[in-house]
Formats: sequence, C-alpha cells, structure tokens
Amino acid sequence: MATNTLPSLSNEGSLSSYLREIRKFPMLEPEQEYMLAKRWKEHNDRDAAHKLVTSHLRLVAKIASGYRGYGLPLSELVSEGNIGLMQAVKRFDPEKGFRLATYAMWWIRASIQEYVLRSWSLVKIGTTASQKKLFFNLRKVKNQISALEEGDLHPEHVTTIAERLNVSEADVISMNRRMTGADQSLNAPLRRDGESLDEWQDWLVDEGMDQEARVAESEELGQRRALLTSAMSDLNEREQAILTARRLSDEPLTLEDLSQEYGISRERVRQIEVRAFEKLQQAMLTAAEDQGLTPAAIQ
Repeated sequence: MATNTLPSLSNEGSLSSYLREIRKFPMLEPEQEYMLAKRWKEHNDRDAAHKLVTSHLRLVAKIASGYRGYGLPLSELVSEGNIGLMQAVKRFDPEKGFRLATYAMWWIRASIQEYVLRSWSLVKIGTTASQKKLFFNLRKVKNQISALEEGDLHPEHVTTIAERLNVSEADVISMNRRMTGADQSLNAPLRRDGESLDEWQDWLVDEGMDQEARVAESEELGQRRALLTSAMSDLNEREQAILTARRLSDEPLTLEDLSQEYGISRERVRQIEVRAFEKLQQAMLTAAEDQGLTPAAIQ
C-alpha cells in the first residue's frame, strides 16, 4: 500500500483532472468491500488492500478540500489524507458490521489535521485539545458572527468566540493574530488604546504538554476511537448510515434529504437518529465499563 502506487495531485496539476482520474476507480458494494477486507486481513492480499484504498480516494479529496483555507497546497493535504486512509484500511475489521468509509473518515481527518498543525507555522501553535479546537474552528465562528476585520478582533468578538469555543480570551487573541498575520514579531502591538501597548508576547503562555501528558492524551484518543468503532457495530446498516449522515459528517444531511433517500417521513428519520445515538452511547458506556475505563473516556 505504498503511496507511489496511487494517483497523485501535483502542485501544478488541477483538482478537476485529479478527480477525473480517481473517479475511474469503482465504488464498492458492501459485499465487495467485506470480501476485499477479509482477503487483506486474513491473507495479507495487497491487491485487495489497494482496491479498498483506491475506492475511497474521493472521500479523501472531499475531506482534504475542507482544509484549503490554511494556506497549504491541496496536493499535500490529499497526500496526508491518503496516508490516513491507508492506516484505516490496515486496521479495519470487516466483522464489526460497518462500512470502511465510516471508520476511515476519522483517520483521514486526524492525519490531515496533524499535518496542518505541524506545517502551518514556524512557531508551535499548541497541542492541547482546546488549542486544536480553537485553531480549526476560529474562522468558522468569525464568519458566523461577521467578525471580518483584518487585524485584531473587537473586544466583544473576542468575548463571544471565547464563550462559544470554551477557551480563554487571551487564546483567542493570540490565535487570531497568528492566523491573520502569519509569523509576526513577538513585539508587535496587540492593541492600541492611546495610553499603553500590550505586545503579543505578553499573552503567550507555555501550555505545551510534557511527554508523559502527550502520550496519555494519545492513548485516550485511541481509546475513544476504539470504543466508537466497537459501538457502531451494534447498529444496523440504516442506523449507522443515518447517524453518520446526521452527526458524524462535516456537512450533515437534513431530515428531508434522508426521508427522500429512505422513503420514510422526516419524523421517522429523527426517531431512528435519536434511537441510534442512544444505542451508541449505551454501547460505549458498557464497553468502557467492561474495560475498566472512566465515563470521561467516551466524551
């Protein structure tokens, strides 16, 4: 499953031509996907693994396109997403009862996000969960509240963003400076009030985790992924599809969309979604208890 066996999106190449190329790979029916995954898992059949990967390249391209606003080449985002996809295929268990795409999207997104955080700036942004959440949601929240200013945010916008993302106002200010002004001087003025000038460095706090804490966070993330993967197998195919479309997708489908797809009422779709979510929560709690984990492991 080497990356050089896959179509590549060069820096000079267009996205449209790349999409035309990867559309040549057929989508897989559930039974086809299951048999290929079995061949790979039980017999280390690399041809089967290659077919699983190539049939999901369109999923990678779609997810990678959502991260184009961070100033990184789309070709590199796609490449990192493909690495995440291959990791997902390597670990995918077809006996769990859910589709590869449901499982792979987590690995694809995680691989791309880690790459963005590593590459976006020369000065480390931070690796805590709250800092990552702020980094990947700041633009969206700014658009929602029409905070379109080029420089520092207005105080009321800072307060609103901090409350919505549950982070400190200082974190919002410093992250916005990084994302709108790139790698500016640490002595650049943070705000001008006519009397005093705060400098950006005054707001920077070393919140980096030590190695032990970083390993613990990684293990906790792995536990949550494993619990979710196991719990999804308790849902039937329709429940998995509806729950994924409504709550696990970057662009959730509406009740109307799903009602038309399944030929049922919107209320029935809502009922299935709620029931599936409750079943998923209960399955994850049960699995966590069986493994001796705390409820926080599934949050």
